[in-house]
Amino acid sequence: MKGLVDIINRETERVFIVGVQLKGHDTWRIDESLDELEELVGTAGGEVTGRGTQRLDRVNAATFIGPGKAREFAEQCEEAGVDTVVFDEELTPAQGRNLEKVFECKILDRTALILDIFSQRARTREGKLQVELAQLNHLLPRLTRFWTHLSRQKGGIGMRGGEGESQLEVDRRKVRERIDKIQRDLEMVMRHRTIQRTGRKRNQWPLGSLVGYTNAGKSTLFNAITGASALSEDKLFATLDPTTRRLRLPTNQNVLLSDTVGFIRKLPHDLVDAFKATLEEVIEADLLLHVVDISSPQAEEQIEAVNVVLDELGVADKPMLMVFNKIDRVTAPGLARRLTDEYPNSIVVSARSGEGFEAFMAELGKQLRPVRDLLVLSVPHSQSEVIARLHEVGQVLERDYNGNKAVLKVLVPPDHRAAFEPFIIREDGLAKA
Repeated sequence: MKGLVDIINRETERVFIVGVQLKGHDTWRIDESLDELEELVGTAGGEVTGRGTQRLDRVNAATFIGPGKAREFAEQCEEAGVDTVVFDEELTPAQGRNLEKVFECKILDRTALILDIFSQRARTREGKLQVELAQLNHLLPRLTRFWTHLSRQKGGIGMRGGEGESQLEVDRRKVRERIDKIQRDLEMVMRHRTIQRTGRKRNQWPLGSLVGYTNAGKSTLFNAITGASALSEDKLFATLDPTTRRLRLPTNQNVLLSDTVGFIRKLPHDLVDAFKATLEEVIEADLLLHVVDISSPQAEEQIEAVNVVLDELGVADKPMLMVFNKIDRVTAPGLARRLTDEYPNSIVVSARSGEGFEAFMAELGKQLRPVRDLLVLSVPHSQSEVIARLHEVGQVLERDYNGNKAVLKVLVPPDHRAAFEPFIIREDGLAKA
């Protein structure tokens, strides 16, 4: 009882993390993965007090790690007063139950930890629904651990021909009913997004979507170039709910830019499926802006992890601009040149200092070029407001102010064409009929 009181009174959970080094994998990879797991624990509000690893040819079907090693780690956890043990891989329901008996404390896997973080971070109704859906899908096959002590109940009046539902069956049915309800709600969200996209398509504004590894600086970059106020913290999964803003480029082009949830290695499939409503912004994007923390020692592994998720979403073949961020933190000589040589369609920036923004915006203007009409206009000098409007909504390529009228060669968005119709003398280089 005293131990329970100590846990309740302690503000921060003490956590022990466990990873497995499988035969054929590089040793440094497990350390790197556990470092990231420790960051996840910190983001969830816990404190890592120790870690354990084991080299295995294959995982143990009953306890994930070997039973002897499990007992050894359990003794360390008891001495350190650990509240929770987190495993770096997804555990089966049976492994979770068996490990709880050995450790006599709460057992989580990487998936459950990420779901917990997402549940803390979700702010909008859509985000909360998506997180709950992923949690319920993760929980459903694990319900047995909560109800193994309950026996089946006999039916009452009118049910004497057989056994009634067990508590486990009742609970599973309720979970499935809730999953169905959430899926219906998310379908309504997707229909609403479709209506929004239809409105955007009427304006023919192209959409760019920021993707990247969590904590690569996507939200900081998004805020810097759009003037938005998306949450930006030095934490994993600081941004969960998507944000879309209009961005005006130096060429007077209007484009839309969306900031989406960050990706991570071993991202649970349930999360990828649940967040497809949010990730529709990625699926519908005309250009993906893959933001990479160039200062991270694992930058190239993080690029690969993001590409795996993009492949799961079926968008790996979309046009992509690599944006190497945090150049102000790079100390290794030649690193930026090597990566930009390796990824030709790339640019280097610092979201904090603004370094490289001019070239970045120019590149966006080239790659997010909306459909615009190439027109030649003849505008009387007395109608200066028409010329001013042209500069506001279009891009003036050539101008000639000699003579009684100003002759201008311009790129104009189709939705603004009607305002300049009386002044058009040529279209796409051809004489107007």
